[in-house]
Amino acid sequence: MIPFSFSPEVLDAKQNGQAIVALESTILTHGMPYPQNVETARSVEQDVREAGAIPATIAVIDGALHIGLSDQELVDLANRKNVAKLSRADLAVCIAQKKSGATTVAATMIAAKAAGIKVFATGGIGGVHKGAETSFDVSADLHELAQTDVVVVAAGAKAILDLDKTWEVLETLGVPVIAYGQDNLPAFWSSSSEHRAPLRLDKAEDIAKSVQMRSELGIPGGHLVCNPIPQESEIQAEILAPIILQALQEAEAASVTGKSVTPYLLQRIFELTEGRSLSSNIALVRNNARLAANIARALYDPQVS
Repeated sequence: MIPFSFSPEVLDAKQNGQAIVALESTILTHGMPYPQNVETARSVEQDVREAGAIPATIAVIDGALHIGLSDQELVDLANRKNVAKLSRADLAVCIAQKKSGATTVAATMIAAKAAGIKVFATGGIGGVHKGAETSFDVSADLHELAQTDVVVVAAGAKAILDLDKTWEVLETLGVPVIAYGQDNLPAFWSSSSEHRAPLRLDKAEDIAKSVQMRSELGIPGGHLVCNPIPQESEIQAEILAPIILQALQEAEAASVTGKSVTPYLLQRIFELTEGRSLSSNIALVRNNARLAANIARALYDPQVS
């Protein structure tokens, strides 16, 4: 039996049939420095509440799969040292060994589905890393989207990735990639990119109807909703391109590999943009949380079906 630990707020929401939005915990442990990580987690949770849903930040703490964290648990997790970064491969081992870990996109999707939560808000998904033709470094997030029935709201894939290959893999896996309110896909810190969106929807209710129809057709897997960062908070792609290239070259020179690549690159880009990338990251995560709450509410509304 899965050792769930539901927060009182989430448990009450489940019992009363309220909309719930899952949130990942790597933002606390690997994505942002302290204290911005805690401040952002609190703000994102409040954004979900103000949009009419209940937030459920997910993490493994001492072997229990927490669905929703108290404020003290947020702070404690943010200050823990050597917290594991959990994905599909190691989530079960961490729980079985009664250890602690923060959930990535893939692990959060797995936990959300197990807990009966339909919608998950994150910053950006992982994907195909540059140089993957030799390193074979491809995020588990892509295959998770192909098999786990959770709606993932993100600002596209992280801009440090090989976006051409990332979108191609998602197409091959049959994942619905939906641009929200525009024709081109966003690129994380940038509100738009050169990549044309395969699908476009402009209302949370339309996304909810698509999710329900896919379920009725018996098609497994989730939806990726690509929500552009507000333009006033974006960093334009032409400004970012040389910065990302420099960070990638430095990572290669330092022999950074595996799960360490993304945190390393995000930290270097933070430094090279003098903190601007972090401000943009916070803005896009909060923007995604609000849209995710609206989608979750639509999915719980019987009039949508």
